[in-house]
Amino acid sequence: MDPTTDDALVALLPHRPPFRFVDAVDRCQPGRLVTARWRITGDEPWLAGHFPGNPIVPGVLQLEALAQAGAVAVLADPAYAGRLPLFGGVEEVRFRRQVVPGDEITLEVEIERLGGRGGWGRGRASVGADETCRARLLFVLA
Repeated sequence: MDPTTDDALVALLPHRPPFRFVDAVDRCQPGRLVTARWRITGDEPWLAGHFPGNPIVPGVLQLEALAQAGAVAVLADPAYAGRLPLFGGVEEVRFRRQVVPGDEITLEVEIERLGGRGGWGRGRASVGADETCRARLLFVLA
């Protein structure tokens, strides 16, 4: 697979709907950084319960979306192709703005450190100019 096209980069993720949150990749430097997007349509089944009459994207799903975006950057690097990136932890998490149906979240992750067993990335999610979430992500490679 040629991981230079948007569809090919998204396909690197082991996640599949309904748990794949990366819809498109705008920029990727393998092993270094990624900018991706996730559009909230309002049809997501979990929105019905979070919260009825006032749907809001859960913060934990924003973190998962950042982790998936970071996984694209890792898996696009030939040295890590085919590996399974898993959460090892999160630090410095801040939620700053609610995300609602109709929003498109921009997911930016810069890989700080990457090695054979895992690494660290720093992620930022935003809607337009408004930051919604930021975190430092620890991942392990299975």
